[in-house]
Amino acid sequence: PASFCGVYGIKPTLGRIPRFGGVAHPAPNQVAQAGSMSLTVKDSALLLQVLAGHDSRDVNTLREKPSDYIASLDAGVKGLKIAWSPGLGSAAVDPEVVSVTSKAAVVFEELGAFVEETEVNIPAEPYAHLNPIILANAYAAYGHFLEQRPKELSENTRDKLEQGKHITGKDYARALCYLEELKFQMDMLMDRYDLLLTPTMAVPAFPLNRRPALIAGRQVISDWAFNPFNLVSNITGQPSANIPCGFS
Repeated sequence: PASFCGVYGIKPTLGRIPRFGGVAHPAPNQVAQAGSMSLTVKDSALLLQVLAGHDSRDVNTLREKPSDYIASLDAGVKGLKIAWSPGLGSAAVDPEVVSVTSKAAVVFEELGAFVEETEVNIPAEPYAHLNPIILANAYAAYGHFLEQRPKELSENTRDKLEQGKHITGKDYARALCYLEELKFQMDMLMDRYDLLLTPTMAVPAFPLNRRPALIAGRQVISDWAFNPFNLVSNITGQPSANIPCGFS
C-alpha cells in the first residue's frame, strides 16, 4: 500500500508490535505484522515508538526493549554496507521500476553508504513454495468467517480460505522446510551487509482487480507475482520499509 500510494511505510520485525485485539482466532503467525504509513520517516518512527513493546497477551511479541527510533534517525546511513538487488535473482521486474530504483540506490552512496549489486538467489514465484503456510494460517485465523459470514467476504477471500481449508500436513511441512532454507539464505546475506535494498513492488500501480499476468515480457504464474519482495521480508520476519522515489 505504501509503495502504490507514494508514501513512507514500515513493516517492523515480526513480533515488534502486539497483535492482541484483532479479529483473528489464535493461530500461528509467521507473516502478519502491523506497521505504519506516513508522509515522513519521522512520523512513522514516532508512531512505532508508541506501538512497539511486549504484550503478555500476544505470545509472539518480542520481549527485548525497543530501540529509540526517533534518536536513531540522526545516525543516517553513512558508513553502512548495503546490498542492492533489483530482482532477488529471479523475479520479473518492470523495466521502469528497475530504472527508477537503480537511480535511487545511487543516492545512498551520495549519503556516505557503500552500495554494491549482490547476487541473491531467491527462487522465482516464491508463493508457490510458501502458499501452504500462508493459506493454512489464514484459514486457521479467519476460517470461521467462511462458515459464519460468507456473503460478507470477497470472492478472492472465499477462494483463498477454501484453499487453506484443504492444505495437507505434508504440504505444510514441506513449506516449513523451504521457509527454514529461505531464512538461512537471508541470515547469511545479512551477516555480510547492514541493509538489503530492493524495489518494493515489481510493477507500477495498476487498476484494481487487474493484476498483471505479464511482467517485463515474462508470463507470471501467481496472482501475487507483482509483489515478490515483500513476501521474503514478511515470511522471514525481517523488518522492511518503503521509501518513495522516482518523483521529479
